[in-house]
Amino acid sequence: MPVKNRFAELQAEITAWRRDLHENPEILFETHRTSALVEEKLKEFGCDEVVSGIGRTGVVGVIKGKSDTAGKVIGLRADMDALPIPEETGAEYASNHAGNMHACGHDGHTAMLLGAAKYLAETRNFRGRVALIFQPAEEAIGGARIMVEEGIMERFGISEVYALHNAPGQPEGKFLTTPGPLMAAVDTFHIHIKGQGGHAAMPHETRDPVMAACGIAQAIQTIVSRNHYALDDLVVSVTQIHTGSADNVIPDTAYINGTVRTFDKGVQAMVIRRMQAIVDGHAASYDVEAELDYEVGYPATVNDPDKTTFAAEVAREVAGENRVLAEAGREMGAEDFSYMLEARPGAYLFLGQGDSAGLHHPDYDFNDEVAPVGASFFARLVEKAQPLRQGAEMEQA
Repeated sequence: MPVKNRFAELQAEITAWRRDLHENPEILFETHRTSALVEEKLKEFGCDEVVSGIGRTGVVGVIKGKSDTAGKVIGLRADMDALPIPEETGAEYASNHAGNMHACGHDGHTAMLLGAAKYLAETRNFRGRVALIFQPAEEAIGGARIMVEEGIMERFGISEVYALHNAPGQPEGKFLTTPGPLMAAVDTFHIHIKGQGGHAAMPHETRDPVMAACGIAQAIQTIVSRNHYALDDLVVSVTQIHTGSADNVIPDTAYINGTVRTFDKGVQAMVIRRMQAIVDGHAASYDVEAELDYEVGYPATVNDPDKTTFAAEVAREVAGENRVLAEAGREMGAEDFSYMLEARPGAYLFLGQGDSAGLHHPDYDFNDEVAPVGASFFARLVEKAQPLRQGAEMEQA
């Protein structure tokens, strides 16, 4: 792969950073050690500005190009948080925090962006500035949303923003993306049912929440099969039903939980409306009380078409013409980078890491061999977007 020579030289150092992060995983906003390490490295590299405490534990580093009086500010983002999953890799650098591990490769994302930061601070072969965004809490709470709400785009003058995510099962070093919608919006629903329990031999004296839960869970599936256009992507999945404690007791309560994935806000609104009607109707039918708590989560991740085309061009320079799939299609997973793409145009790409355990699996581990590819992509994107000589490309190091 034609990665920059400097990143081949930096690979051992990037790997060391990544494995240190892997050994010390931190979840959600509790990325105190990780954030401190990032801040220390950015200052060591000579970033012109390093600001911590954005989005609670987020860090932003700014590097000025050799000509920063003209040109825009490009944002590059890496997520830092781990997951509450016990690790089973058996690696010598396995998690030393029992119950937590980097099961999604955010340690690799952080290390790749640190590698790009070191190179860009050394060379500065670009106009304008680059803002390196290290974000906590991607996995559950939406650290990207909080950073955007705290005004990072305006504070640092960011005009466009990009991110990478590793992709297990895809060929090592291959880039995948698509213009427009890439990943789905993700919502969560909770349904609390209250009836009247009693002896299972005397169901006529009860108001059975178990039967109501079964009816609601089945009826919810008709939202997909009967209430939306078949070519509009939609997933409604019931993932939990909790009720009862004994074979001869009808319980007082039941609980249903699940997820909804959509791309279109109109489809999302229809799901909310129909789910409420189903819950209310079944509550009346089964003579129970039922309450729907519908949580709207991350919005759909939507790539700007022009920025995606540009990012794919950069990826081809780094990985080769045949190792970039620029029309990969969309998927039903979700990503809080969507908030940054709502605030500024940009693109989100996947980077293949070869055969490995899947994301969020206890045997997952980031492939250090692809780190120079990702770091080279970030650096080349900045140089290509804002060459020092307008209309002319700078030589690659």
